Amino acid sequence: MRTVNLKPKSECAFDQISLGEVMLRLDPGQGRIKTTRTFDAWEGGGEYNVARGLRRCFGLRTAVVTAFAENDIGRLVEDLILQGGVDTQFIQWKKYDGIGRTTRNGLNFTERGFSLRGAVGISDRGNTAVSQLTADSIDWDAIFSQGVRWFHTGGIYAGLSETTPGVIEAAMKSAKKHGTKISYDLNYRPSLWSAIGGQAKAQEVNRKLAPYVDVMIGNEEDFTESLGFKVEGLSSAFNEIDHSAFGSMVQEVVKSFPNLEVIATTLRKVHSASINDWSAIVWSKETGLLNSKLYEKVEVLDRVGSGDSFASGLIFGLLDGRSLQESLELGVAHGGLAMTTPGDTTMASLAEVEKLARGGGARVER
Repeated sequence: MRTVNLKPKSECAFDQISLGEVMLRLDPGQGRIKTTRTFDAWEGGGEYNVARGLRRCFGLRTAVVTAFAENDIGRLVEDLILQGGVDTQFIQWKKYDGIGRTTRNGLNFTERGFSLRGAVGISDRGNTAVSQLTADSIDWDAIFSQGVRWFHTGGIYAGLSETTPGVIEAAMKSAKKHGTKISYDLNYRPSLWSAIGGQAKAQEVNRKLAPYVDVMIGNEEDFTESLGFKVEGLSSAFNEIDHSAFGSMVQEVVKSFPNLEVIATTLRKVHSASINDWSAIVWSKETGLLNSKLYEKVEVLDRVGSGDSFASGLIFGLLDGRSLQESLELGVAHGGLAMTTPGDTTMASLAEVEKLARGGGARVER
């Protein structure tokens, strides 16, 4: 039995569409942002990463709804998106004034961290093209009438400007009208909300959007910071995890938002920037709370995007008709593999994800 009811694949042009900002990620590799002389270029964005994972690793038909300033930086990010196989037909292009006074493209300088030195992210994304979209900028009915099985967005795009929550709500209303399932990753980032009302505004916005959501995703911090639900016994550093306490928190979430069909939370214990414990829990009305396998002391090359890879693995399982337990294991395995390669987005294959989810190891394959 399916965990969520979905539109038939044969009736849909797209398996999944994401709404959010796609930035140019500039990565100093093993070095530091403040001292490097070279950067590797990647594309990335919390919502987009899910669409790319579903396309590149899991082979589904995906697209991204976003906007860029019409210049060579925007075209570079578009080219990177095309390399990942994500459909670009819904990208809007905004006139560039030559210096970025009226609109620009987002940059994300990301340092991976190592051992005692934590990862660092410095975003340069104010006044970007996609942040200036409004509720009536996109003809959502024209998109969803093509047939879309799943729509994904999240708290990063919601916090990008004062107008972006309206864009999300318009999209969600149309998705509901056309029978598309909606997932939302809370993805709390204090820096995004600081100039537009802080944590109180983040909770106000997320609580307004939550009634439209079918599948809510977050990490051990997000449900507390983005929605205001407290987890008993959780340390302020979010480094001591009690699964039963999270189970109690989930019950409180469901009481407030009975529309939620699935709630998923990634759990990470940070021993150092390079060594993490990694797991997740998921809840549905039919199954109650389920725990994933615990991956202890995972060696981390680049943790950025691992939560998005978890989301794409979980969503793939649900779209593919897998059980909720199997979908959870696919998500955790995909997120774990994403931490072993550089960049925001996956380099794993479905076969590798399924092998790890089944308990396979890292022995050399010949």
